[in-house]
Amino acid sequence: MKPALILAADALLAGGVVAYPTEGVFGLGCMPDDDSALMRLLTVKRRSAAKGLILIAAEPAMFEAWIDARDLDRLPAANPQHPITWIARPGPRVGPLLRGDHAGIAVRVTTNPVAARLTRAVDSPITSTSANISGRPVARNAYILRRTFGSLVDFIVPGDCGPASGSSEIRTLGSGQTLRTAGT
Repeated sequence: MKPALILAADALLAGGVVAYPTEGVFGLGCMPDDDSALMRLLTVKRRSAAKGLILIAAEPAMFEAWIDARDLDRLPAANPQHPITWIARPGPRVGPLLRGDHAGIAVRVTTNPVAARLTRAVDSPITSTSANISGRPVARNAYILRRTFGSLVDFIVPGDCGPASGSSEIRTLGSGQTLRTAGT
């Protein structure tokens, strides 16, 4: 039998949507260059395409072509205790479903070991949006995650969220302006 991470990677590469642990909450994700998967993800979450999506990756180099090269060199080191999602200038691979109505693209170098291994397994950033129906509480444990999304996603990656205790802070890369505080 294949390990769970390989099954999740296979699902992503086949155009699927998966649920997985991140630094503070469970996330929903798909491949960022698959418009069908992006639309399905937005439908599952009941999220407006105007809001855009976050990309996560195990290391900054994985964002090459997803964010402007000038911003790639400026991404700060990730802090496991205080995850920050950065709004960067988009690179040539970013489509309108990722950006939504925004000029920038949201990216985060993940420090959650499961999420990092998943991005390495597909050799690409993946989308990351909190595992909740828009406007409802976020799934913070596997029981709620399975109850809410078990029949709506192609695979649920086993693992624990952490080490943070909520959603990431969002800041603008150039100015450092905080757009969302952690946990909100």
